[in-house]
Amino acid sequence: MAEEVVKYDESSIKSLDWREHIRLRPGMYIGKLGDGSAMDDGIYILLKEIIDNSIDEFVMGNGKQIDIKIVDNKVTVRDYGRGIPLGKVIECVSQINTGGKYDSAAFKKSVGLNGVGTKAVNALSIYFKAQSFREGKTKIAEFEKGQLSQEHKLQDTIEPNGTAISFIADDTIFKHFRFVNEYIENLLWNYVYLNSGLTIWFNDKKYFSKDGLLDLLKRKTTEEELKYPIIHLKGEDIEVAITHENQYGEDYYSFVNGQHTTMGGTHLNAFREAFAKTIRDFYKKDFDLADIRASIIAAVSLRVQEPVFESQTKTKLGSINMAPTESPTVKQFVMDFMKKSLDDYLHKHPEAADALLRRINQSERERKEMAGIKKLANERAKKANLHNKKLRDCRLHLNEGKNEEKKLESTLFITEGDSASGSITKSRNVETQAVFSLRGKPLNSYGLTKKIVYENEEFNLLQHALNIEESIEDLRYNRIVIATDADVDGMHIRLLLLTFFLQFFPDLAKNGHLFILDTPLFRVRNKQKTFYCYSEEEKQKAITKLGARPEITRFKGLGEISPEEFGLFIGEDMRLQPVVLNPELSIQKMLEYYMGKNTMDRQNFIIDNLRIEKDSVYEEDLEEELV
Repeated sequence: MAEEVVKYDESSIKSLDWREHIRLRPGMYIGKLGDGSAMDDGIYILLKEIIDNSIDEFVMGNGKQIDIKIVDNKVTVRDYGRGIPLGKVIECVSQINTGGKYDSAAFKKSVGLNGVGTKAVNALSIYFKAQSFREGKTKIAEFEKGQLSQEHKLQDTIEPNGTAISFIADDTIFKHFRFVNEYIENLLWNYVYLNSGLTIWFNDKKYFSKDGLLDLLKRKTTEEELKYPIIHLKGEDIEVAITHENQYGEDYYSFVNGQHTTMGGTHLNAFREAFAKTIRDFYKKDFDLADIRASIIAAVSLRVQEPVFESQTKTKLGSINMAPTESPTVKQFVMDFMKKSLDDYLHKHPEAADALLRRINQSERERKEMAGIKKLANERAKKANLHNKKLRDCRLHLNEGKNEEKKLESTLFITEGDSASGSITKSRNVETQAVFSLRGKPLNSYGLTKKIVYENEEFNLLQHALNIEESIEDLRYNRIVIATDADVDGMHIRLLLLTFFLQFFPDLAKNGHLFILDTPLFRVRNKQKTFYCYSEEEKQKAITKLGARPEITRFKGLGEISPEEFGLFIGEDMRLQPVVLNPELSIQKMLEYYMGKNTMDRQNFIIDNLRIEKDSVYEEDLEEELV
């Protein structure tokens, strides 16, 4: 059979307007889409693009308050800045490369410089409303998918100056999306930390910071666990906060012009290098870099003119000067600041300097003790033939794929037992989804040292599968999904895995990589239709819809779900519950409460909060089991 000839002529050339292009290629403008279960999903980028404009007004000295409401997925952001010029409201939200930020005199050191963000939100929303209040007048324009649907006449108003933007994201693009309040709250706290004096109200909750990055680190740490008081340094266009705790790894929060650069970049690399060099020079000792940085928790914020980010979502800063035509470079600026300010601080605070030195020496001892253990563990992992015995990898990694967009979709399911792992393996997307199979219940690792990670075969092979034995920066999968049975044993395994990750690799949760897989508890069907139900309430609704005597199946284990059905639950409609940490709580205190020695407080908590199916479980037997 002859191959079909693909015609390529003038008719093959297409021209898209800005709305069509954004809707056809949304990833170019907002990164990955997602359903809201990850902190970098598209709906949070939409929200952030609108808030960024209000933040830029505050930075320029206009308006000290921003009001945000999210009700039934409708977002409204109201600031009290200057307000969009009334004659340009429509153009500013619907004409690409139109805005006030090309005029550097009007917006210095702003985040949004490309004139794209608000237009992308408009194009990706089924409803978008822009309203400007300015000098006793107001102008309203409403849009649908970027297309003007109604332009209101200029009206009088008694409202103070500012801008209000409302939008509802298009659920045909952001399928089954929902906002996770914890992600939004974390975003808003960062805004107020970086803009001291700004007040943000979100659904009637107030966010305010007086001391900037010092407040940020206070919120991210527990005073009892600090090795020395937080070092807080401020200069023109730069602010840093530094301390050490007892956790494993390094924990950084980096920002440019109020933008949380979750992927770091030039400024964070410069900070890490500058901190290590200053420490070596101050103590006059050539410490290993790993010992200096072990257990560090730090935040760094810069203000630069016309920042160059490596993507529209602005998560990584490129290599630039502090101003477009001036030196020094960002790296040199950070190095010079740290060399002077941190060195001065350590000389003026000898107690902090002594405590920091003890922390570094402790890290050095621990690293040397672990060297031999890690070597043996690596040899065991190789002998175990990880990729055949425990890990069914995805083609993205087997082929050493470099596709950044696909890497965002890369997922590792951690499950227990041959039947469950077999179902997932047969139904997964082999391009981006991998499966790691546990054997039995993992060890309760609470209170144990990292030595156990290398000596315990399951934990050792798991960290090798994830490629985090040296640093989570080398993480092979963007999403780590715990997939366990919906029964007591499955819940226990889930808790043990969460304990492992929070004890030794807390950054995986802090950076939004850790999830719980939701699978249906019931299948309700008749000959015409099938419903998969994730709760008793959904089951009852399905029974009502199907009418007389439908067939009801209770899935007690993942292995009971056929591969054909499982494919429905780990595809586009996959339901993931993100593991979100409350920054007000200490991880160690939380683990001690839930996974430490059995206490009466914990037993009472479990009994008080457990839903008891009295038809099938006797209460006295349950209490005996809990004890």
